[in-house]
Amino acid sequence: MNIIAQLDAEQVARIEASRKLPEFSAGDTLRVQVRVTEGKRTRLQAFEGVCIARSGAGLNESFTVRKISYGEGVERVFPMYSPIVEAVEVVRRGKVRRAKLYYMRDRRGKSARIVEDTGTRARKLNDAERAALAEEKVRLEAEKVAAAQALAAEKAAAEAAEAAAAKAAADEAAAAEAAAAAPAEDAKSE
Repeated sequence: MNIIAQLDAEQVARIEASRKLPEFSAGDTLRVQVRVTEGKRTRLQAFEGVCIARSGAGLNESFTVRKISYGEGVERVFPMYSPIVEAVEVVRRGKVRRAKLYYMRDRRGKSARIVEDTGTRARKLNDAERAALAEEKVRLEAEKVAAAQALAAEKAAAEAAEAAAAKAAADEAAAAEAAAAAPAEDAKSE
């Protein structure tokens, strides 16, 4: 393995550790969450369309997504490991017999439709994605519950400390009053 390929593999592994893209191919309808920077603010924008091609390999891999926007075809090429691609969600799996669907550029209306793939492979991939999403949801919910419990415990501890401080202050005030009252009683008895 040469040095360039080794560096590419390291970068791919580092990026995949932070975000995992689902398995998809040409013909699948994708929703790509794109990071858009406007001035100093950054937001996510969804670009939903049909994946018409995947090309390249390793760090240079990219995919092309095509959608029809206001009657005009819009294609966008996304590098697979780009920082602007926040997430990719497979909306539906398409059943096609080509790796590149460039013929879709000339199609309009019903002839531009792609049949949904309901085979066992597609079903397995969809089930695996749903399981991963459910697992992620459970993990996030557990984190929220743990954070809420920690906040409640912290609040209870703060209230207990405040109550103890108030009681100590009341005891001090009572002791001071008793001390002030004692010399006054001594003076009255004389």
